[in-house]
Amino acid sequence: MSHQSWIGPITLTGWGVQLVPLRSEHAAGLAAAAADGELWTARVTSVPAPGGEPAYIGAAMAAEDRVPFAVLDAATRLVLGSTSYHDIVPAVKRVEIGYTWYGRSAQRSHVNTACKLLLLTHAFDVAGAGVVGWRTDHENYASQKAIERLGAHWDGEIRHHQLRRDGSVRNTVMYSMLATEWPAAREWLTERLGPR
Repeated sequence: MSHQSWIGPITLTGWGVQLVPLRSEHAAGLAAAAADGELWTARVTSVPAPGGEPAYIGAAMAAEDRVPFAVLDAATRLVLGSTSYHDIVPAVKRVEIGYTWYGRSAQRSHVNTACKLLLLTHAFDVAGAGVVGWRTDHENYASQKAIERLGAHWDGEIRHHQLRRDGSVRNTVMYSMLATEWPAAREWLTERLGPR
């Protein structure tokens, strides 16, 4: 079973956001979102630098175990950022959510919670995932707090795991949520956001 037939691509809409399959036509929107806060300067993210959007999109679309999305404001169609399903293992119904970033004006708003609730709902309730995972740089404390607020379980830290864009090597913090933990998390997240 391929990830295309199991987890996506798909369009997901709710709580004022829409996740659509990432395509080349989103390059200008990603550039504008990344410029909102000059996000490519952050050491702990993978946001494309100015002019790097086509290569970023091409790599995301070419990856066999990744389903990338552009995150849009559902009303204005403005590109707010990007997120993905990745490290997809259909045989054990495992998927991770990551490569997530938003322009500064969308950060610390409802956007991240809405996107995660849409992605988790599709993964668990539609695709029948057994587990959803997350990973982040051990120095990206904002990301760790956001993942923990979702109700994810801290699984541990992989030391000396991955190169950063500046050439330094990061430790990676791993989180997960099992299908049995999803109902409580769904209730909590839905209460935070209100009606879809």
